[in-house]
Amino acid sequence: QVRLVESGGGSVQTGGSLRLSCGASESIDGTICMGWFRRVPANGRQGVATIASDGTTNYADIVKDRFTISRDNAKNTVYLEMNDLKPEDTAVYYCAADRVVGGVCFYDWADAGLYRYWGQGTQVTVSL
Repeated sequence: QVRLVESGGGSVQTGGSLRLSCGASESIDGTICMGWFRRVPANGRQGVATIASDGTTNYADIVKDRFTISRDNAKNTVYLEMNDLKPEDTAVYYCAADRVVGGVCFYDWADAGLYRYWGQGTQVTVSL
């Protein structure tokens, strides 16, 4: 069981930036794919980005060029740097993880049902 704890959410104005952090209870190097999802009322849980053990990343088109996912294996932590935030980015953001072969993230990385481990979520609110 991998426990995940998010932090860094908050309220910003349009165009602002936030950095989310996700600390894991055990080593994340080698075999764990890490990701960020967000829940919005109308659309359920959306995949935002994932990062494999080797640093390979995936991004949703709606956040590409604005958000950056990174990981620090020594600290068992994954980050989501969010820039140029928009009101439509308002959501609860969740960290997710699962063990994968060779540390390569799932082909269908945005499918929330593939991840067994989840954090409790952190609220991000972007105002006009």
